[in-house]
Amino acid sequence: MVRGFGYDFSYSEDTEKGVNTVAKGLLSHGVTSFCPTIVTSPQEIYHKVLRKIKKRCGNADGANVLGIHVEGPFINVEKKGAHPPQYIKNFIMGFETVMETYGTLDDVKIMTLAPELDSSCDVIEKLVARDIVVSVGHSMADLRHGEAAVSCGASFITHLFNAMLPFHHRDPGLVGLLASNNIPPEKTVYFGIISDGTHTHLAALRIAYRTHPNGLVLVTDAISAMGLEEGKHRIGQFEVEIREGKAFVAGTNTLCGSIATMNECVKIFKNATGLYSRF
Repeated sequence: MVRGFGYDFSYSEDTEKGVNTVAKGLLSHGVTSFCPTIVTSPQEIYHKVLRKIKKRCGNADGANVLGIHVEGPFINVEKKGAHPPQYIKNFIMGFETVMETYGTLDDVKIMTLAPELDSSCDVIEKLVARDIVVSVGHSMADLRHGEAAVSCGASFITHLFNAMLPFHHRDPGLVGLLASNNIPPEKTVYFGIISDGTHTHLAALRIAYRTHPNGLVLVTDAISAMGLEEGKHRIGQFEVEIREGKAFVAGTNTLCGSIATMNECVKIFKNATGLYSRF
């Protein structure tokens, strides 16, 4: 799930060129497959961009494209992070709203949504029936909402600990899915975690890994500024600035993705845990 090397797929006019540039750039950092990510955007952006990014395997010139990750707009505005609130939506007409918003799901592989939204279970079931991985995130959901989403077919958590309710001993929220007794033993809930040294404390990395090692997936959450010098760039509808190796919404202290590469994340994870997981 990535953007980078000067291109943001939620904004760039040169979508195909951007995908090719990122695919080539990622190889030098040990990444052989990736999911280009579209953050919360106006409906016309989805209708334009989603038709331009195609699944691509056996790519001799760069990393394979496994499919698109649509991160929004069906998220909770209270955990919007760097997502523009004016474009965040609810499932007003259920799955019909999903299709109206995106225009096509042909090359979508992952969708992040907030499971507390009305009609989310019906939407999850229909997405899973299309072989789309449903990930919960950017959410105010409690553990009950998370468990219900998993029972409907959700199988992933977007950037664990970030843009969700913090762990609480009376209701651990989505983090509690890592240790829930209400998840069928034959089902694995996977979770993406950003080990860039900024988004997730090293102790939190260790807690997540030791609690549920089989579900851990390292993600970069990298934005267009990955691989570039410090300064101002774009992510979706926002201008961002890189300061001291961190990405912020311009003029604020709100983190808006990472600029770390995957090999850097692996190194940080290894140093934090002393172990390798199954990436």
